[in-house]
Amino acid sequence: MRVCATEDGICLLEFADKPLLENELVDLQRRLNAPIISGENAHIKQLKIELTEYFSGHRKAFSVTLHTLGTDFQNAVWQALGTIPYGETASYQEQATWLNNPKAVRAVARANGMNRIAIVIPCHRVIGKDGSLTGYAGGLERKRWLLDHEKKQAL
Repeated sequence: MRVCATEDGICLLEFADKPLLENELVDLQRRLNAPIISGENAHIKQLKIELTEYFSGHRKAFSVTLHTLGTDFQNAVWQALGTIPYGETASYQEQATWLNNPKAVRAVARANGMNRIAIVIPCHRVIGKDGSLTGYAGGLERKRWLLDHEKKQAL
Protein backbone atom coordinates (compact mmCIF):
# COMPACT_ATOMS: atom_id res chain seq x y z
CA MET A 1 0.00 0.00 0.00
CA ARG A 2 1.05 3.60 -0.52
CA VAL A 3 0.66 5.99 2.40
CA CYS A 4 1.20 9.73 2.66
CA ALA A 5 0.86 11.95 5.69
CA THR A 6 1.27 15.55 6.70
CA GLU A 7 1.99 16.84 10.18
CA ASP A 8 -1.82 16.95 10.54
CA GLY A 9 -2.47 13.28 9.76
CA ILE A 10 -2.81 10.59 7.11
CA CYS A 11 -3.87 12.08 3.78
CA LEU A 12 -3.55 9.05 1.49
CA LEU A 13 -3.72 5.29 1.85
CA GLU A 14 -4.13 3.48 -1.44
CA PHE A 15 -3.36 0.08 -2.88
CA ALA A 16 -0.04 0.27 -4.73
CA ASP A 17 -1.55 -1.29 -7.87
CA LYS A 18 -4.40 1.23 -8.11
CA PRO A 19 -4.76 2.56 -11.64
CA LEU A 20 -3.78 6.23 -11.94
CA LEU A 21 -2.19 6.27 -8.48
CA GLU A 22 0.64 8.43 -9.81
CA ASN A 23 -1.95 10.99 -10.98
CA GLU A 24 -3.42 11.00 -7.47
CA LEU A 25 0.00 11.66 -5.99
CA VAL A 26 0.53 14.60 -8.36
CA ASP A 27 -2.91 15.97 -7.43
CA LEU A 28 -2.13 15.49 -3.75
CA GLN A 29 1.11 17.46 -4.11
CA ARG A 30 -0.80 20.23 -5.87
CA ARG A 31 -3.53 20.39 -3.21
CA LEU A 32 -1.03 20.36 -0.36
CA ASN A 33 1.28 22.76 -2.21
CA ALA A 34 4.16 20.61 -1.01
CA PRO A 35 6.37 17.88 -2.43
CA ILE A 36 5.88 14.27 -1.44
CA ILE A 37 9.04 12.96 0.18
CA SER A 38 9.96 9.51 1.42
CA GLY A 39 10.00 8.94 5.13
CA GLU A 40 7.88 8.24 8.16
CA ASN A 41 6.22 10.37 10.76
CA ALA A 42 4.24 9.48 13.88
CA HIS A 43 0.97 9.21 11.91
CA ILE A 44 2.44 6.70 9.46
CA LYS A 45 3.97 4.66 12.27
CA GLN A 46 0.59 4.58 14.05
CA LEU A 47 -1.20 3.60 10.82
CA LYS A 48 1.19 0.69 10.26
CA ILE A 49 0.43 -0.64 13.74
CA GLU A 50 -3.32 -0.23 13.28
CA LEU A 51 -3.35 -1.86 9.83
CA THR A 52 -1.37 -4.83 11.16
CA GLU A 53 -3.94 -5.17 13.96
CA TYR A 54 -6.83 -4.81 11.47
CA PHE A 55 -5.50 -7.50 9.13
CA SER A 56 -4.77 -9.85 12.03
CA GLY A 57 -8.37 -9.44 13.22
CA HIS A 58 -7.57 -7.48 16.38
CA ARG A 59 -8.76 -4.00 15.34
CA LYS A 60 -12.28 -3.05 14.35
CA ALA A 61 -11.92 0.75 14.41
CA PHE A 62 -9.07 3.07 13.56
CA SER A 63 -7.90 5.91 15.77
CA VAL A 64 -5.07 7.30 13.62
CA THR A 65 -5.44 11.01 12.87
CA LEU A 66 -6.60 11.80 9.33
CA HIS A 67 -6.01 14.85 7.16
CA THR A 68 -8.77 14.63 4.57
CA LEU A 69 -8.53 16.97 1.63
CA GLY A 70 -12.11 17.25 0.46
CA THR A 71 -14.99 19.64 0.17
CA ASP A 72 -17.39 20.04 3.08
CA PHE A 73 -19.77 17.62 1.36
CA GLN A 74 -17.05 15.04 0.72
CA ASN A 75 -15.87 15.26 4.32
CA ALA A 76 -19.46 14.75 5.52
CA VAL A 77 -19.78 11.69 3.26
CA TRP A 78 -16.49 10.28 4.56
CA GLN A 79 -17.55 10.87 8.16
CA ALA A 80 -20.79 9.00 7.44
CA LEU A 81 -18.73 6.08 6.12
CA GLY A 82 -17.11 5.85 9.52
CA THR A 83 -20.49 5.16 11.11
CA ILE A 84 -20.99 1.92 9.18
CA PRO A 85 -20.19 -0.74 11.77
CA TYR A 86 -17.30 -3.13 11.23
CA GLY A 87 -18.55 -6.28 9.52
CA GLU A 88 -21.67 -4.58 8.16
CA THR A 89 -22.60 -2.77 4.96
CA ALA A 90 -24.83 0.08 3.86
CA SER A 91 -26.06 1.34 0.51
CA TYR A 92 -25.33 4.66 -1.15
CA GLN A 93 -29.04 5.42 -0.66
CA GLU A 94 -28.76 4.86 3.10
CA GLN A 95 -25.68 7.02 3.23
CA ALA A 96 -27.46 9.85 1.39
CA THR A 97 -30.38 9.56 3.81
CA TRP A 98 -28.01 9.82 6.80
CA LEU A 99 -26.84 13.12 5.31
CA ASN A 100 -30.47 14.33 5.15
CA ASN A 101 -30.24 14.41 1.38
CA PRO A 102 -31.84 11.18 0.08
CA LYS A 103 -31.75 12.38 -3.54
CA ALA A 104 -27.97 12.86 -3.47
CA VAL A 105 -27.18 9.19 -4.15
CA ARG A 106 -24.96 9.92 -7.16
CA ALA A 107 -23.15 12.74 -5.36
CA VAL A 108 -22.55 10.43 -2.40
CA ALA A 109 -21.23 7.71 -4.72
CA ARG A 110 -18.93 10.22 -6.41
CA ALA A 111 -17.65 11.47 -3.02
CA ASN A 112 -17.03 7.87 -1.92
CA GLY A 113 -15.01 7.40 -5.10
CA MET A 114 -12.87 10.40 -4.16
CA ASN A 115 -11.91 8.84 -0.82
CA ARG A 116 -8.12 8.67 -0.74
CA ILE A 117 -7.81 6.84 2.57
CA ALA A 118 -8.76 3.23 1.83
CA ILE A 119 -9.80 0.85 4.61
CA VAL A 120 -9.54 3.50 7.37
CA ILE A 121 -12.39 5.45 5.76
CA PRO A 122 -14.34 2.28 4.97
CA CYS A 123 -15.85 2.91 1.54
CA HIS A 124 -15.52 -0.85 0.96
CA ARG A 125 -18.57 -1.22 3.26
CA VAL A 126 -20.85 0.52 0.75
CA ILE A 127 -22.87 -1.72 -1.54
CA GLY A 128 -25.62 -1.30 -4.10
CA LYS A 129 -29.24 -0.80 -3.05
CA ASP A 130 -29.93 -4.38 -4.16
CA GLY A 131 -27.10 -5.75 -2.01
CA SER A 132 -24.66 -6.20 -4.90
CA LEU A 133 -21.01 -5.28 -4.73
CA THR A 134 -20.46 -2.06 -6.62
CA GLY A 135 -17.45 -0.06 -7.68
CA TYR A 136 -14.40 0.04 -5.47
CA ALA A 137 -11.14 1.70 -6.49
CA GLY A 138 -9.20 -1.24 -5.04
CA GLY A 139 -11.17 -3.68 -7.20
CA LEU A 140 -14.24 -5.79 -6.44
CA GLU A 141 -12.22 -8.87 -5.46
CA ARG A 142 -10.38 -6.84 -2.85
CA LYS A 143 -13.67 -5.34 -1.66
CA ARG A 144 -15.16 -8.83 -1.32
CA TRP A 145 -12.08 -9.96 0.64
CA LEU A 146 -12.27 -6.98 3.03
CA LEU A 147 -15.98 -7.53 3.67
CA ASP A 148 -15.47 -11.27 4.22
CA HIS A 149 -12.52 -10.58 6.53
CA GLU A 150 -14.60 -8.20 8.63
CA LYS A 151 -17.62 -10.50 8.77
CA LYS A 152 -15.48 -13.40 9.98
CA GLN A 153 -13.81 -11.27 12.65
CA ALA A 154 -17.10 -9.68 13.75
CA LEU A 155 -18.54 -13.04 14.87
